[in-house]
This record gives sequence, C-alpha cells and structure tokens, in this order.
Amino acid sequence: MSAATITAPPRVKAGADEGRIGIRANLRHIGALVRRNALQIKQDPESMMDVLLMPIIFILLFVYVFGGAIAGKGHQQEYLQNLVPGMMGIMAVNIAMSVGTGVNEDFRKGVMDRFRTMPIARSSVLIAKIVVELGRMLLATAILLGMGFLLGLEVRGSMLEFLGSILLSMAFCAAMMWIFILLGLSMKTPQAVQGVAMLVLMPLQFGSSIFAPPTSMPGWLEGFAKVNPLSNLADAARALVNDRGAVAHPTLVTLGWAVAITAVAMPLAVAKFRKKT
Repeated sequence: MSAATITAPPRVKAGADEGRIGIRANLRHIGALVRRNALQIKQDPESMMDVLLMPIIFILLFVYVFGGAIAGKGHQQEYLQNLVPGMMGIMAVNIAMSVGTGVNEDFRKGVMDRFRTMPIARSSVLIAKIVVELGRMLLATAILLGMGFLLGLEVRGSMLEFLGSILLSMAFCAAMMWIFILLGLSMKTPQAVQGVAMLVLMPLQFGSSIFAPPTSMPGWLEGFAKVNPLSNLADAARALVNDRGAVAHPTLVTLGWAVAITAVAMPLAVAKFRKKT
C-alpha cells in the first residue's frame, strides 16, 4: 500500500456536543473538573473566607444588634429560632453569586481557552462549578447552624424535617446559580457581575420574611415580600425546623421557583457558554 493511500485518523472535535459524549464520559469529565476546582480552593484558601466568616458575622449582627428592635427586648432567643432557618436562604443566594464571578474570572484568565481545545461537553464545566459551590454552601450552612446551636437554637421538628430544610435550601441555591452563571457570561468584569448581583440580591434579601415579618412592612412592600421566593424558602425552613406552621405550601412554592428558574436559566447559560467558547 502506498503512502498516498494512508489516511490520518479522524480528529476529535474540540468541545464536542453533549449528545456525542456518553453519560459515563460526561460524569468522568465533571468529576475531573470538580477535582480541579477543589484544588484551586486548596491553593487559595482565602477564597473560603466568605464561607467561614459570613455566617458567624450575620447571625451575631442580626440577633444581638437588630434582634431586640425587631422582636422586642428580651425576645432575642425566639428571634434566633426564626432567623437561623431563614438565613439558610441568605447563604444560598450569596454562594450562588460567587459562581458568576468565578466563571467571569475564568474567561478573563484564559482558563476557558484550554477547555475549548478539549473534547468535553460544554455543560460539564458549568455543572462542575455548581457541584463545588454546593459543597461550599453546605459548609457555610454547617457553620451557620453550628453557631446557632451555640447560641441556643433548637431543632423542634424531626431530624428528617431538619435535613429537608437543608436540602430545600441547596435545591434553591443550585437553581439560582444558573442565573448568576448567565450573568457572569454576559458581563465584562467580575466587579460588574458582583455589582449587578448585589442590586438584585439586596431587595430579595431584605424585602423578605427572613429578618422581619411582612406584616410590619408598608402595604406595597408586604405584597412583594409575600411573593418573594426567599420568603417562601424561609417560611418552609422555619416550619420544618420549628415543627410549626404550614409546610406544604411554602415548600411547593420554593420547589416550583427552583424548577422554573432552572428550566429558563440553565439552557440560556449553556447556550451562552457554547457561544463564548
């Protein structure tokens, strides 16, 4: 056979479509990228400062500085019982915001240029980031709850209900991450991502039932607080932890928000990511 008739083996197209990559290969790619992101955190432990300190600062600030004014002097303990479950939603959205800035930084540093040359599913890069950030959120939630227990928090419901409140917060966090990934892919700088994210998060956080009952707010703000997804998450978590109040309605509404946000934001984020890479 002459050299002219020998053909070179077909080249694998970089960034192959998900449909051409098997589930097992996809899972291997996600696992490898999760390990890569985890090693980045190990090399830069300062990136964990928000996870380690934010829950402690928030709970001390709102219980002892604002708790007396909101719940009444001498009622800080009952305020703590209502605040800590609700603050799992705060952990969720703040951790979700960091995904958007991380994705933006990876593009600016040229990390995504390396992924562009690899035959991996585009979504595996984003899913790996979400998995790692969910781990960070779980750690932040553990610190929040640990601090709450030190201050006198009680789990008045069953252990299954307590774990359900954590899982519900993580589900909502995962959904919110797709919004901030889309934002990180759309903005030019990490500072711009953080600035726009804070404009969105501040009304959601403080215009909710997490820190104060909606009935104490002006009529227009009370209406916003009642439909705010963070209010429903906080109400569901409180009902599960304290074994008091309606559980089904706020839980179903929170899950509905999580499914709707994921259904809209996830395909948009993946499409934007493919376009940029």
